[in-house]
Amino acid sequence: MKKKLVIVFVGISLFLISWNLGDAKFDDPDKDKLLIEIVKYVLDKGHYQSKDVNDELSEKIFNSYLNLIDSQKKYFLNSDLNEFKKYKLQLDDQWLNYDLTFFNLTFERLIQRMNEVENFIPSLFAEPFNFELNEDINIDFNNISYPKNERERVDRWRKQLKYTALDLYDIKILEQELAFKNNKKLKLKSDSELLYEATELVKKNINQLFDLTNDLEKKDWFSTYINSFVTQFDPHTYYFQPESKDLFDMNISGKFDGIGARLSKKDGGIEIVDIILGGPVWRDKKIQIGDEIIKVGQVDEPPVDVIGMRLEDAIKLIKGPKGTEVRLTLRKKLDGEIKIVSIIRDEVLLEETYAKSTVIKKDNKTFGLISLPKFYVDFNNYKEKNCAIDVKNEILKLKKEGIEGLVLDLRNNGGGALQAVVEMTGFFIEKGPIVQVKSTGNKKQILFDKDPSVIWDGPLVVLVNQMSASASEILAAALQDYGRAIIIGSTQSFGKGTVQNIVDLNRFLSNSQFDLGALKITTDKFYRINGGSVQIEGVKSDIVIPDRYSFLGIGESDEKNPLKWDQIDPVSYDLWNDYFNFKEVIIDGNIRINESELVSLINENAKWIASKRDLKSFSLNYDSFKKMQTMDKNYISKFDKIKDFKNDLIFDLLIDEKIPIDKSNELLERRKKWHSNLQSDFYLNESINVLSNLKSKNIEVKKILAKID
Repeated sequence: MKKKLVIVFVGISLFLISWNLGDAKFDDPDKDKLLIEIVKYVLDKGHYQSKDVNDELSEKIFNSYLNLIDSQKKYFLNSDLNEFKKYKLQLDDQWLNYDLTFFNLTFERLIQRMNEVENFIPSLFAEPFNFELNEDINIDFNNISYPKNERERVDRWRKQLKYTALDLYDIKILEQELAFKNNKKLKLKSDSELLYEATELVKKNINQLFDLTNDLEKKDWFSTYINSFVTQFDPHTYYFQPESKDLFDMNISGKFDGIGARLSKKDGGIEIVDIILGGPVWRDKKIQIGDEIIKVGQVDEPPVDVIGMRLEDAIKLIKGPKGTEVRLTLRKKLDGEIKIVSIIRDEVLLEETYAKSTVIKKDNKTFGLISLPKFYVDFNNYKEKNCAIDVKNEILKLKKEGIEGLVLDLRNNGGGALQAVVEMTGFFIEKGPIVQVKSTGNKKQILFDKDPSVIWDGPLVVLVNQMSASASEILAAALQDYGRAIIIGSTQSFGKGTVQNIVDLNRFLSNSQFDLGALKITTDKFYRINGGSVQIEGVKSDIVIPDRYSFLGIGESDEKNPLKWDQIDPVSYDLWNDYFNFKEVIIDGNIRINESELVSLINENAKWIASKRDLKSFSLNYDSFKKMQTMDKNYISKFDKIKDFKNDLIFDLLIDEKIPIDKSNELLERRKKWHSNLQSDFYLNESINVLSNLKSKNIEVKKILAKID
């Protein structure tokens, strides 16, 4: 049956969708049906692109959902698939009628099959794995069928566990060889002892897997079912459960209120696996990595036992508003002592999210690098905390250092706030258009930088790679179109030319007992000021340098259901005319890259990595396993020059940050580690080469004035 979802887009701002709801009412007492009804309503009203809800879509949803819940085909049997198939062309009707028949069937069957697997797993460890047998494991999950019967399913799990044990067994052997090399008096363990240790580790890992899956509730699987629908509209439309929405907010803002520790479920308890720099736990020094939380208490309330509790539920107890107290009962890692620690919750900043900078010196010249991992923003306090403010401050600090060129590193920056990127792009140009945004119904808006001031007017390079997406591409594209910056990196950026907004689904209810979460929905496409879209095609680098992921197919075109590329009319803008040799530097840079022996090796290495990823069958015979390892080791030794590369750049702390960093050993160590990684960064080295050759009228004038003074 073919039906049409009519998209009527009423209004949009940069961050919020606002509709006149009229007589829309959602009062179904069944939460799951209510969720479908509201999600469907939001998609109908707000998504950028209409979608035919028909049998073709139904089949896609069917395949997507089964792949999401059993991607390796190791739970369901072929008989289950045959039973499910009768719904393959009915899911469109079930979606429109809020019918949960298919979901309930698959959920109940999945739980049944997972329990069956968990029950037979111990039998697979009854006998030691035999690595002398000649057998293979097939991991081509897209093309293998579901197990025909229980025997075939058991054998599939046996091979998976054996493959994991084989790898761990080999690691144990290599570790012992290294230890013996360093200590000839070391008592060597037998192969059977090493196999036993490897097998015990596999047991531990599989038990932790079942702990995690057993923690999942029906609502978790239902959110997966919802996403098998909404991702058919495009890969960036996504449903968030309430807990997932909180995590999204934390990631986009780079901060949260809590104790400042990362937690993981382990052996039924809650383990401290990382301590966040600058947070309450880090400041108090009372808790160490490896300590186990066994109870959580609030002021004037009895403590709650968290052993066996879902990790998400335990985190809810531990997190809380800034300034409030939480009391943790801990089992200390070092001696097993049970101890109660009181912590005052505070705002925790995720330092790895925020902009940071360093001074770079080469050939008596000084340059600046700003690393920006994300376009973060606090929507509730935009004027106080966002990446544009932080980048501006980093530029001003670097200018005090007398830099002659600036590198803005957007590698692996997946995007973020649109408002922030428009503001940030304006730091590098005089006033003008930054990006065009087109909404449903072909409504077009041009976003401008209206501030004529320029924060940095000298030579500029922007570093990108395949994972630079969305807001990163807006900035890179605008600076490229203006001729303001030279873009260096992979052949093209990710290619995400769409804009998403977060819709709180609870806004459609009044006095509801439910928390329905939120929907991230694609509402717009953005276009360069030259009229082209970055959707699919991305931003093409001016100077292309391959990396190890060049042939792995990372990008929007490799996602499922991406919106298509198109273009609109360009807008009027004035080119940046303050370079003497812009085009020449790009030509020379590409010649230098094409003649580089190291770049040739990087390209060859990338092809080899892609070929290894395409392997779908592996031997479970140890001799064959080692033979393949030896062949790989001998081949990849030719790439040692890549990992051994060291540039001749000198890195230093900024004057403004030396005192606060020197007072923190942890922060100083992190900065040293960052500098050490930059020392091996070929792409940064090439960026500095470009800046060294790029002649800016503004910088030359300043040099002349400095001599006159």
